[in-house]
Amino acid sequence: MSRPTTPVVVRDATVQDLAAMAAIYDEEVRTSVATFDTEPRGAAYLADKLAAAGGGDIVLVAVRGDVVLGYAYSSPFRPRPAYAGTKEVSVYLASHARGLGVGTRLYEVLLGRLDAREDVHTEVAVVALPNEASEALHRRSGFRRVGVLEEVGFKLGRYVDTAWYQRRRQPVDFTGVS
Repeated sequence: MSRPTTPVVVRDATVQDLAAMAAIYDEEVRTSVATFDTEPRGAAYLADKLAAAGGGDIVLVAVRGDVVLGYAYSSPFRPRPAYAGTKEVSVYLASHARGLGVGTRLYEVLLGRLDAREDVHTEVAVVALPNEASEALHRRSGFRRVGVLEEVGFKLGRYVDTAWYQRRRQPVDFTGVS
């Protein structure tokens, strides 16, 4: 089977993307432990994230033509001021977009933007276990596993562990930039 020839484009999410993003997220809510939400949240949940994008967070979508393949975002890690330089990042993909490099591309753009900011020092991500594909994505993106919380969630009839991943900001090379 050949891969589609139309390129995947990563761009800032818009209000028009919310329904497709919600469909991806709500499918994960219903069928997986990728999120610990247990009831679909719909577009309003993601509209709040999009609204926060103007305040320093980033929400991106990967699209092929007019089809949203996935999305990634940054959000505050914790509300206390000393955590201001730490962002939590997440990525969600439509089932038909997995294994095509879409998650890697989303993280390349998201993490590149965060690396270019002086106010962000560290990114963290949480991966429900087992999830080898997500763990591999995070390792490829420069994260390292820093710990596991055992049986912190209960979903789909079982207790679920979570792995915590951390990535420190990569220095930006301004050589030759005027």
